[in-house]
Parts: sequence; structure tokens; C-alpha cells
Amino acid sequence: MRILLVEDERRLSGYIAKGLQNSGYAVDAVYDGEAALYEYGVNSYDLIILDLNLPKVDGLDVLREIRKTDGSIKVIILSARSKVSDRILGLDDGANDYLIKPFDFGELEARIRNLLRREFLQMPSTVSLGDLSLDTKAKRVTFHGTEVVLTRKEYGILEYLMFHQNQVISAEELTEHIWNNTFDPFSNTVRYHIHSLKKKLHMACRIEYIKTIRGQGYIMEAPQ
Repeated sequence: MRILLVEDERRLSGYIAKGLQNSGYAVDAVYDGEAALYEYGVNSYDLIILDLNLPKVDGLDVLREIRKTDGSIKVIILSARSKVSDRILGLDDGANDYLIKPFDFGELEARIRNLLRREFLQMPSTVSLGDLSLDTKAKRVTFHGTEVVLTRKEYGILEYLMFHQNQVISAEELTEHIWNNTFDPFSNTVRYHIHSLKKKLHMACRIEYIKTIRGQGYIMEAPQ
């Protein structure tokens, strides 16, 4: 899943970004409200982590601008503004959640997982297809209870496909949700990771869960 992190304290931003990347998320980090609106306008995100005390454009103004046209993007406000009135204002202006600084990183991750599950029609933390199971909390994939060891990007691709079972997902859609803005669109990265993921799944399961639809993308279906 791809996250836009808007935090002007660069040290804190680096800490959050590194932690989320270690958990398998793709993260684009910006440090002011103007840059946040630009990145939101040109990229596709699953969730935004938004500070309020931002240079150039205040965080609440960023939120209001986004909500003019987009009611579905998930937004977590992460702010030192701790008054009840601040939290009410942020939630009333369209935030899905509000976390006060200082915060525990584990709690931030839990809130992210909760919001992303809501985006996918309240799917549970464990998603299954046949005997293949994916635990979004532990970031763990098992087949008949035996773990299938994947890289972070392979897990990210599988998670996205599992949440969109029986749908054809293009390579472009995968890059929008699994990679950040350093991705080279002219590389063979997606094809390479899909090939590696399919190989690992076949070795572990002896079943073809992911099929390539020529000229369209990839589909994940239950075995016949």
C-alpha cells in the first residue's frame, strides 16, 4: 500500500517513513502543505498521514482542499495540537483518525491497518484464497499453516491482489500502490517481482494462484 507522509519535522518524518517501509509500505515524504497537494494531485495513494502545523499551506487547509473532490482517501492527522476542539475540528473537516504527538509507532501502524481494512469493505486482518492465507497484521503468508517467505515487495503485491481477488489488475495500478515516486516506469521491476512471487507460490503450494492476462495485467483467482 502507498502512503503520503506530510510532516515538516524531517527527523520525525525519517523515523516514520523508515518504520513504515520496514513494514512493507511504499512511502512518499513531503515537508510542507504545498508539496502535499502537488504529490496528491499527481499520484495515487491509499492513505495520507498529515501534520497540521505545516509551512506554506496549513494541514487543515490541505485536508479541506482534498475533501472538495475526494471523500474516499483515508487521512490520519498526526499533530501536537492536543485540545479536544482541535481534534473535533480535524475530524469534522474530513480526517478519518486523529493521533496526538508524542505517539507510539505501534499505535500508528494499528490505526493505518484499521483504516486500510475499512477501505476494502471491512475485510478482516486475515484474508484467504483457497488454502492460502495472508495476515495483514503480522505481514505473514501461509499455505496449510506453513509460512511462505516473501520479500516486502512480493508481500505488497500479493496483499493488493488478495484484496482485489477475481479482478484484473494492471501493472500501472500495482506501481501506483506498491512503489513510491522513485519508481522507474521503464524498468522491468513489476514483471520481475511478479515472476518471483509466482515462482515462490508455486513451489510452496503447487497451485497457480496468479495468472497473467496478456496486455491487461494480472488476476488472482481460487484454483479450480
